[in-house]
Amino acid sequence: MLAKAEIHCHIEGAAPPALVEAQARKYGADVSGIIRDGAYFWSDFTSFLAAYDLAASLFRTADDCALLAETYLASLAAEGAIYSEFFISIDHARGAGLDPADYVAGLAEGIGRARAACGIEARMIVVGLRHLGPEAVAATARWTAANRHGLVTGFGMAGDERAYHPRDFAAAFAIAREAGLGITVHAGELAGAESVRAALDHLRPARIGHGVRAIEDAALVGRIAAEGVVLEVCPASNIALKVFASYADHPLRRLDAAGCRVTLNSDDPPHFHTSLGNEYDIARTRFGYDEAALMRFTRTAIEAAFIDGETRARLLEKCAAAVIG
Repeated sequence: MLAKAEIHCHIEGAAPPALVEAQARKYGADVSGIIRDGAYFWSDFTSFLAAYDLAASLFRTADDCALLAETYLASLAAEGAIYSEFFISIDHARGAGLDPADYVAGLAEGIGRARAACGIEARMIVVGLRHLGPEAVAATARWTAANRHGLVTGFGMAGDERAYHPRDFAAAFAIAREAGLGITVHAGELAGAESVRAALDHLRPARIGHGVRAIEDAALVGRIAAEGVVLEVCPASNIALKVFASYADHPLRRLDAAGCRVTLNSDDPPHFHTSLGNEYDIARTRFGYDEAALMRFTRTAIEAAFIDGETRARLLEKCAAAVIG
């Protein structure tokens, strides 16, 4: 089985509908407005965020979070994944009535269980929510810096990219960088190339979440390639959210050919009817990549991961064997 790695996935957005329904029964909640016939449904980005928030609100204890992380990582490992880096949101934890420290501890417990059972390695990236504003994101950065957990190795920003300007969040990212956290930021998904350029100018991330609309500006694409900024590309998500009309329009191939370092990721997999394995299949069947190229994507993800050198070397050794299992 081809070894795979993922560095862009929102853990609450990875909750399978069946698990969310079970959590709803546990807490007496109604999820009929977001799940139909065993699948999530929504109509646009705003309603997607509402579905995401409702599902996230049902993980209310550390044990709930451990189950969520373990469930997702086990599903990844079954598809050949050797590494996962997922986004976590202390704002969503607080919204569910859960102390952020317990939230992180629960997710870490799930990571440990999955590692023991399946051999998959994982780390967490705390994200601030852009649409909550600069002070909220700065508060998240301060909390993360003051409550460092060994499995929290990155800081980023998600949420509605159309809100505020990257310069408004420079102070938050300075806090995270000073704390030694790896930096990534969502840009170039709902907003265009100018959003990516502004993120690079003001936030100086090592990675860009999505970044695909950089293709609108050839000079920007050249800059991304020259600076070695890694793009966390999520093809199925981009099509589901109508960032591009079809895979034929999607710029994965063009970004790769231009020298950009790209990776394959599932974003919020059950919401977009995908999985990491499916993303690799899309790259093969829709974009024409062969196995050697797919392994290159895996190696790029591990090279760009926010992990220590020893762990990186061990994972790259697995890649060198090309297959696992």
